[in-house]
Amino acid sequence: MRFDVYTPLLLSVLLPLVSPVMGRRVAPALAARVLTCAAVLTAAATTWSLMLLAAALLGDAPPVIAEAREDGRRLVDPVPEVVGVAAGLALLLVAHRVYRAIRCERATRRALRRLCAGHPADTELVVAASSVPQAFAVPGRPGRILVTSAMLAALEPAERRVLLAHERAHLAHRHGRLVTAATLAAAANPLLGPVRSAVTFLVERWADERAAATVGDRRTTARALARAALTAGEARSGCALTFTDRAVSRRIAALQTTPPPHLWPAALAVLALGALPALGAADATRDLLDFLGLLARPLI
Repeated sequence: MRFDVYTPLLLSVLLPLVSPVMGRRVAPALAARVLTCAAVLTAAATTWSLMLLAAALLGDAPPVIAEAREDGRRLVDPVPEVVGVAAGLALLLVAHRVYRAIRCERATRRALRRLCAGHPADTELVVAASSVPQAFAVPGRPGRILVTSAMLAALEPAERRVLLAHERAHLAHRHGRLVTAATLAAAANPLLGPVRSAVTFLVERWADERAAATVGDRRTTARALARAALTAGEARSGCALTFTDRAVSRRIAALQTTPPPHLWPAALAVLALGALPALGAADATRDLLDFLGLLARPLI
């Protein structure tokens, strides 16, 4: 308990270091899934470790330790008081950050769904009359593609097919869920912020690759992305997935090369890196339970 409880916090530093490598070397679909799973495991483990640190101070452990000392036992507190207090404050910050992340996600989706309201249930494409060129994948039942008239006017017919194939890939592969999971993980553990950025970039790359496969032309896909990005300029979309807001130059460069391979050994290594914090938290939990069980035994 005295050491294992801190290992998830220390190991969470490693995942952000390997996420850029995964983004460059591994196929986007595999890399996005693996990094999201690892981030969720790591965030859950670090949050649980904070709860253990706070519980060791604020729960039943200190009174039990005091009683044992009165009986003549020489015991050391499993967690220093200052660490327990800091863990409790950190948990409050985690709760606030997760609440804000959830509120942002829900507000963005409500706003997008509101723009799609009034259309028949089987309508996939919704065109909004707007001078701001944007395109969004709106998850839900049913999933919708929301495109502004300015974006459609800026693209040629072949490029419009790329745009629609890109947004359909977001909906078909539930990219919104991956990004939401990575966002909540980063809210619970700020050290995972780079992982969240990597996952968001990777789902866009994933959708780019699916669009290129659908239209059968990587150059047309890259040209559509470049034209849309130049037209959209510096527009921002909050928490939503949109066509042109994630490292466009890197995505265009990637479309001009062959797709990266599915490096399963690297993916398994990252999954193991995400599982290690969970194992450390589980071991710390067992140590704490064993410690409390030891204190509960009568003194002979």
